[in-house]
Amino acid sequence: MAGPDYYAPKDADADQEMESDEKQARIRFHDRSDDVATQTGPGRQKRTMSRDSIRRRSMSAANTGIPLEFRTLSIGLSESKQMSHDDDKKEKLKSEELDYFAGLNFHSLAPDQILKTLNTSEKHGLDATTAAASLERDGTNTLPKVRDQFWRKIFWYIFGGFCSVLWFGVIVFFLCWQPLSSPPSIPNLAMAIMVIIVILLQASFSAFQDWSTRRVMNSILDLLPAEAIVVRDGQPKKMPAAELVAGDIVQISIGNKVPADLRLLSTSGDVRFDRSVLTGEPDEIEGSVNCTNDSFLESRNIALMGTLVTNGNGTGVVVLTGGNSVMGRIAKATSAIKAKPTLIQQEISRFIRIIVCLTVCLALLILLAWVGWVRIKHPGYMTVVAMLNNVMGTIVAFIPEGLPIGVALTLMMVANRMKAANILPKGLATVETLGCVNVLCSDKTGTLTENKMVVSSTSFVDKQYSVEETLDIMRRPDAPEIFSEYHKAALLCNDSAFDPLTINLPIAKREIHGNATDAAVFRFAETAKSGETLRASNPRVFQIPFNSKNKWMLTMHSSNNSNQSTEVKTPEYVVYVKGAPDILLPKCSTYFSVDTNNVEPLDEKSKKLFSALQERLAQKAERVIILCQRLYTPKEIVGSNYFGDEITRECLQDLTIIGVFGIMDPPRPETAHTVECCRRAGIRFFMVTGDFGTTAVAVARQVGIITGEVEPHQYEDIVKIRNSKITGDLVKLDDKPESKRCWKSKASVGNLPLDAFQGSLVLDGASLSKLTAEDWEVVCSYREIVFARTTPEQKLRIVNEFKNRENVVAVTGDGVNDAPALRAAHVGVAVVSGSDVAIEAADLVLLDKFDSIVDAVRLGRLVFQNLQKMISYLLPAGSWSEIWPVLLNVFVGVPLPLSSFLMIIICVFTDVFSSMALIMEQEEFDLLSLPPRNHKRDHLINLKIYAQSYLFIGVMETVMAHAMFFLYMYQEAGIPMRSLLKLFEGYTEGFYGYTQAELTHFNNVGQCVYFVTLVILQWGNLLSIRNKRLSITQADPIRKAHRNLWIPCGALVAFCIAIFVTETPAIQDVFGTAAVPIKHWLIPLGLATALLTMDEIRKLLVRLFPKGPVARIAW
Repeated sequence: MAGPDYYAPKDADADQEMESDEKQARIRFHDRSDDVATQTGPGRQKRTMSRDSIRRRSMSAANTGIPLEFRTLSIGLSESKQMSHDDDKKEKLKSEELDYFAGLNFHSLAPDQILKTLNTSEKHGLDATTAAASLERDGTNTLPKVRDQFWRKIFWYIFGGFCSVLWFGVIVFFLCWQPLSSPPSIPNLAMAIMVIIVILLQASFSAFQDWSTRRVMNSILDLLPAEAIVVRDGQPKKMPAAELVAGDIVQISIGNKVPADLRLLSTSGDVRFDRSVLTGEPDEIEGSVNCTNDSFLESRNIALMGTLVTNGNGTGVVVLTGGNSVMGRIAKATSAIKAKPTLIQQEISRFIRIIVCLTVCLALLILLAWVGWVRIKHPGYMTVVAMLNNVMGTIVAFIPEGLPIGVALTLMMVANRMKAANILPKGLATVETLGCVNVLCSDKTGTLTENKMVVSSTSFVDKQYSVEETLDIMRRPDAPEIFSEYHKAALLCNDSAFDPLTINLPIAKREIHGNATDAAVFRFAETAKSGETLRASNPRVFQIPFNSKNKWMLTMHSSNNSNQSTEVKTPEYVVYVKGAPDILLPKCSTYFSVDTNNVEPLDEKSKKLFSALQERLAQKAERVIILCQRLYTPKEIVGSNYFGDEITRECLQDLTIIGVFGIMDPPRPETAHTVECCRRAGIRFFMVTGDFGTTAVAVARQVGIITGEVEPHQYEDIVKIRNSKITGDLVKLDDKPESKRCWKSKASVGNLPLDAFQGSLVLDGASLSKLTAEDWEVVCSYREIVFARTTPEQKLRIVNEFKNRENVVAVTGDGVNDAPALRAAHVGVAVVSGSDVAIEAADLVLLDKFDSIVDAVRLGRLVFQNLQKMISYLLPAGSWSEIWPVLLNVFVGVPLPLSSFLMIIICVFTDVFSSMALIMEQEEFDLLSLPPRNHKRDHLINLKIYAQSYLFIGVMETVMAHAMFFLYMYQEAGIPMRSLLKLFEGYTEGFYGYTQAELTHFNNVGQCVYFVTLVILQWGNLLSIRNKRLSITQADPIRKAHRNLWIPCGALVAFCIAIFVTETPAIQDVFGTAAVPIKHWLIPLGLATALLTMDEIRKLLVRLFPKGPVARIAW
């Protein structure tokens, strides 16, 4: 990296012009439409196209960042007093923050003054003792934790969701206690207290789930590395960013997140920062070593903590850390923002709305029936208190109070399973969304491959050598000039360096700082012979780092040891360029020949030799890197911005090819299995890479992305389809996975057979730019695709094209060039070893192996399925079978078969403990064999589940429970069912010769019989609902294959609760329960078996006739 001596200060006129432009384009704390702040001067060209390559289509709302409402770029401090009071208060910082930033002068001091003030030096940095003392005094370099708004959370725990309706019930029960009852009704008071207990239980579970999930997520988050390269005791070393202190010298490069507020001391000349985490704006900020504004926040020689380096590299000194940094001060000045509801929360909310609407409708129906009919026709039957009790019975019956508790426990389980699988989602909804993904676009290098590159072949235009042969020749004192130049270019056009801590180890075992390609070339060159003397005698005076847009890096070196003057005195500099052959070859005019040991013109014959060489290496899945050289006499001042523009414009021509490296990056061992699993799950797995097409296809074949022996289709085949005018016949089959497409009314297209579009396709970046909207319809039909030589913008377009065709797209990547696509995808997945930019843009981070994404997909589908099972279990007894006793009581005049108290016991206790067992269910069958869920069409609760829960299981439970109620009344009281129908006010003193106390006792016991029957019937429902297709004999909860010992435990707990409620004298006295005769405990066992048998018959019909009417309505 070039030091500050290589960069001359701009002349006064240039400085004034820059400052004038800066003041006119004063960067504010709100959205703006102008681009002045990022424009270049008149007549200037951008140094690299990569400056715009990381522009994001949408802004991040990362959990670790500043909330969108408070994102800021800078403050026009000189104008802050003039800001209108009408500005949104959420977009202002507190006045004390403005004063704090206004008092900072790190940006305006000269570098040597800052270093002196902080007692450090650019070369040696801080010593360990001083750094430790500063860390002890100032604290760690971490953002202050924002205090949770506990009172607001507690409010929503207690009054949110179903609780708001239950509070209405509490008020009604209190009114029924007194003054509506005279004397005061103790059972109604007890019911009010009971409902309050239910609310508190729900709130407690929600709070516990929130706390537990956050604890697990935080513990996973701690596993993410946050490191920086710091100069300590004169040596660069990698250390945790949390241990940085003011005065540390930090090296930053493309892909890094800035670890603290830095004053830039030197840069590569094209360093740029993405401040969208602070600003919410996509415009990148160009870094500078000079002060460009009076404001600390606006000056471009300050790199702010949390921002991302999107181009170039540089060195800076830490000036502010932790809570004193700009990010830290803003975080303290802002409030927590309510998060957007997740997909699961939206589904639960949708279900709650449906249930609440039904509840309100039924309650109004009962109220209107009482007002308009019962009160008039049967005036002595139902008092106001009794009517209100029935209304509340409707509310209690129809609302599954146990649902929030079950959901809370499910989310806790999800968080713990993710931690066990080494998966970090930035939100729990991410995992569920993965269950819907049907297209996965993956980067190659570092994602599908290990990113552990090694030089596997060395070549020249006219001859190829093995690595060992080249190393032997380069070690000779009389090595030919071409080999010496080859070694020299490999060392000098390289940003890698050995880790000082491993410098004494053998070269093969040393750790190297730098990207994987540079590291491979650097290790190869150092293996030949040390380059320390070579680097010292050829100091670097300028560089343009590699970026994914240009696909090359450039370094300029002085050929003498004297200090380089800023005026051009040495006539020529040597320039080395390293990069992609297809980009650099057109810029070359000569090459070093091994045969002649001289420079020869690059004619058509030599170009053919080179192309053949490149193809041979690429077919072996080797990444091909070309080394070039030229001498150049600059016109501008070395190191100025104008000089960088000149180099890009004029220096990249008439290059001389030195040689070629073939670099092998082996696929991850788990990649092939991951691709296979994704394809089996109905997910089309595509490769999107910046690498050469032949290399990409070779790797794709190795990992199974491209299968079969047939050569993949190319752009010409797409053109052939377009010209055939049949693209309108391409249709999607609604009942097939998204990967299934077909053509109607065509047997072939040219030489392409009917199923050609189930084959493979290879497109490079040049072809992508030619595709029309019609072409994309065809492209999106292919089963296997490799997109090669793509730019970040093209990766973004690929994602959007698939999204526009109703696909749910996931993107995996690890580099800066993947960030736009990661951000645009429905689910962005980064690997933990990737760049900070990629991790920041992703929704999910894999902390271990790449195949963890399969576990995430499986978990997302399992969570959704188990939630469906839990709700399907809760609805029959906790909703449907509880509402019918109320309706019979109001409209048919039957004595109430089930009390409100027993309804609550079923909803909140007996059913909840059993439903917890369903949360722990394993896969009934391989979930990866199913097509992805359509999140717009396949809801958590659908008509099929309502039919299963209400019209099938619910009807059976309702009929059986009522049958048990009427059986008890007939056998124990001698009252037949026909006498109880249309009874209304007849159930009173003297009915069948009984006193009122005796009739009340019979009704209380009958209610408990109904209750016990439901509890036991739910055993059969529990064994039935855990499998949608498999028989109980195929998947019982005891045997190992589908073992779930929580099932019998949950049933046993529910049974014990039923005994406790019906047999405890205190509960009998307050809530009117009674002991149930033993035979009425035994008869429901047979009924539960009958219920299970009926569902087994349904499953058998589904298995035998998968296209029959029963299967079509099966859930």
